Amino acid sequence: MKQLVTAIVLGLALATTACNRQATAPNSEPQTPEPQTIVILGSLTGVGQEIVEEALAPLTAETGIEIVYEGTDAFATILPIRVQGGDPPDIALFPQPGVMADLAREGALVSLEDWIDQNAFAAAYAPDWLSLGSVDGDLYGVWMRADPKSLVWYNPKAFAAAGYSLPTTWDELMQLSDQMVADGHTPWCLGMESGDASGWVGTDWIESILLRTAGPADYDRWVTHELPFDSPPVKAAFERFGDIVRNPDYVVGGPTGAISIPFGDSPAPLFDDPPGCYLHRQASFISDFLPESAIPGETVGVFELPSIDPAYGEPLLTGGIVFGLLKDSPEARAVMTYLATETPHRSWAQRGYISPHRGVPLADYPNDLVRQQAEILLSAETIRFDGSDLMPAAVGTGTFWRGMVNYVGGEDVDRVLQEIDTSWP
Repeated sequence: MKQLVTAIVLGLALATTACNRQATAPNSEPQTPEPQTIVILGSLTGVGQEIVEEALAPLTAETGIEIVYEGTDAFATILPIRVQGGDPPDIALFPQPGVMADLAREGALVSLEDWIDQNAFAAAYAPDWLSLGSVDGDLYGVWMRADPKSLVWYNPKAFAAAGYSLPTTWDELMQLSDQMVADGHTPWCLGMESGDASGWVGTDWIESILLRTAGPADYDRWVTHELPFDSPPVKAAFERFGDIVRNPDYVVGGPTGAISIPFGDSPAPLFDDPPGCYLHRQASFISDFLPESAIPGETVGVFELPSIDPAYGEPLLTGGIVFGLLKDSPEARAVMTYLATETPHRSWAQRGYISPHRGVPLADYPNDLVRQQAEILLSAETIRFDGSDLMPAAVGTGTFWRGMVNYVGGEDVDRVLQEIDTSWP
């Protein structure tokens, strides 16, 4: 890494010297160049913003490049407006690679193909991540974080007190849920409320189930609409999710609670005494919302969502966030080059973010709970990205999200699926 940063510094120094020679008149003193500022727009705010900024600080210290990170909850709205208005950020941190792909095809994104070290990049990321960061065969994205989603969170202390064991198959998971109901407990915490994004929690359920019942090949066909939303495999996935979320005995607050409880608040009952629920399926990033009483290995643990069809095993559904370059400059290229090295990823790992970068040792993760999630990611035989994030926005972050809310609220599954399917552009 030090050699790489040195190379970046030397390259910038040469470029700056050349510019100074052109701009300096004979017999005049060389002018000190103005500091270069690179703006990154992303959806991470609060602690997430701090974590990003900490990892970027070493590059500023080495090169003098000032980096301003602008975090916003309205990323999906603000970025297109800025691009269309001719004022894009230098770099964007995309929560949905589908949006990145749309901008790449519109010519608003800069390909990394011709200038970033492809061999180093291929060594840093597994082929699935390279493919997910590419559009029509050209590389555009540098992945920051992976968010494994096929995870079930539980309270080991509460499990032990109740005499429960971790299930290894879907049938065992449902038998455990029934046992909890028989014991007078509510099995599942589940909250789908997320403002304008309400419903995305339900899409993650459908995607994880479909991977386990129809397999990765049909999942890929579904993401591209070769397999329609109103096809039997997708309907079966909805109904299997419905067996949980539409069962008032299974979910805190029943279906109404699932729709109205904010997703970040939903795991809190796991840590009540007595527990208000015992199971919570959610991505790795839910750890940002856990209460202080959630002690890794003691009161909070995870296991992988079990297999449904043994033929497909336990495919790992994941989300993630990815950097893309919108304004080309030597400084912006230097930042993108740095983001592909292990240095910022090790910083993020130490703060609990799970990195897809192969250069991050497991020892960097802050505790066994995060380390376990990183191991699940690294050992997964099959990885697929969040389907709704890959679909056209009108569907993936539109009718699919709304359809999940309508379905959980009691709308007929066939009507919901038909409405989503006909919305495909």
